[in-house]
Amino acid sequence: MVTIKDVAKATGVSPSTVSRVIADNPRISLDTKKKVRKAMKELGYHPNVNARNLVAKSTKTIGVVMPSSADKSLQNPFFPEVLRGIGTVTHDMQYSMMLSSGGTEEEMFAEVERMVYGSYVDGIILLYSRMNDRITNFLREKDFPFVIVGKPYDYVSEITHVDNDNYKAGKEITNYLIDQGHEHIAFIGGSRDLIVTMDRENGYKAALNEAELPVCEAYCIHSEFLQSGGREAIEKLLQLEHPPTGIVVSDDLMSLGVLSALEKLGYDVPTDISLVSFNNVYLSELTSPALTTVDIQIYQLGVQSAKALIEKTQSDFVPEKRIIIPHEIVYRDSVGGR
Repeated sequence: MVTIKDVAKATGVSPSTVSRVIADNPRISLDTKKKVRKAMKELGYHPNVNARNLVAKSTKTIGVVMPSSADKSLQNPFFPEVLRGIGTVTHDMQYSMMLSSGGTEEEMFAEVERMVYGSYVDGIILLYSRMNDRITNFLREKDFPFVIVGKPYDYVSEITHVDNDNYKAGKEITNYLIDQGHEHIAFIGGSRDLIVTMDRENGYKAALNEAELPVCEAYCIHSEFLQSGGREAIEKLLQLEHPPTGIVVSDDLMSLGVLSALEKLGYDVPTDISLVSFNNVYLSELTSPALTTVDIQIYQLGVQSAKALIEKTQSDFVPEKRIIIPHEIVYRDSVGGR
């Protein structure tokens, strides 16, 4: 096994200088760092991360928790994309990522307890925000570094979070349907306890109220952020006495389910029913018709959440932040006029 002494001998520097290069000590010159790193690579030397972390009292690892089992969550393109953003930062800063894989809420909570009590991670990113969340409450009680992707249900100013203005986005995308002449507009969202669903739905309702259009509770359907959720929701809406002519769907994957169900039932989009969506995942422009959707910059949500968390783990004096990632509507072919 190659040791620090072997690297020191190959480069003509002391073992303590090699250690300082590994720790990226600013007192070591760039030329020396380049020479030592080149030798490490050529010799196949890998630092003993565990030993270094014990000294630094850091694991150089962050935990990531999804809203449901990895199995289910990773079916939605939102999560691989936000993980890509997180992974870019962890790679650049030489951190590792530990992904929660619990299948039930109980398993997820137990996993987070292990991460915290076992000192497996320096901090945690929650890829969701919901009402009265047990994991969020636990992390606050333990004063453990964490960041939420989304808006916290409460203690908003006391929790660092990275989010879009989902209320404003919900209002804007609904107004687009209203501007095209639609008066009967439905909303399909995820679980009612998810803050992202609440905000988008409240924006949708505000747009209808301002346009003096009725807000019909039968038009508001909630299901899982999956294709199957979209299919179930549209079947309920089409059974109504007055089905909608326009639909705001809170997630692109759900929209795929809506589109496939409408096609099977003989409805044309946008001639019969117009559809707008959220997230702008890569699939949204491959559908037929291509989806008009809100681009929420998923990758940037991941990047900024990882940067904010690592900053928190490296200092006890970082103030809590609210980071808002801008959104924009991407206009495609799923909306027609009335």
